[in-house]
Amino acid sequence: MAAPTSELDMLEEYYEIEHHVTAIYPDDTNKTCLLTAHANANTWSTWAEIDIVGDGETLSSKFDTYLGHISSMIIESVSEVDTIYLVEISYGSSNTIISRWRFAGTTKFQNPAHQLRVRGVHIPIGETVYYRMKSATIVADTALVHFRYFLHT
Repeated sequence: MAAPTSELDMLEEYYEIEHHVTAIYPDDTNKTCLLTAHANANTWSTWAEIDIVGDGETLSSKFDTYLGHISSMIIESVSEVDTIYLVEISYGSSNTIISRWRFAGTTKFQNPAHQLRVRGVHIPIGETVYYRMKSATIVADTALVHFRYFLHT
């Protein structure tokens, strides 16, 4: 997206930012995206690229051609319903943070199937998108999630 050159261009850019249709990753019902916490309580897992289980398609591939941003992460289920989770999403080799979320299983606060919105920074074209996660239990807890994202075409 080119830099705005007039007030009208700026207004059109702001309109696009506030009113747009997001894409979904993974983009089909038979695909899953699974985030895994470290096996030790309250310890971050290593940074890992976000991908579709058994498919090899990455969230990063969606940003190969256009600048974009993640709008939200939707938690579909968690492996441990009686714990708290923390997730960080980043891009690039320096792991520039896009967003951080805290959520819980059903016996803690609320049903895990909820949407965590974000007004995250833009992901530059061609950057790799990573996550890391930790939980309060001593097991490699998992969260089945999907993302909503938008590309500035």
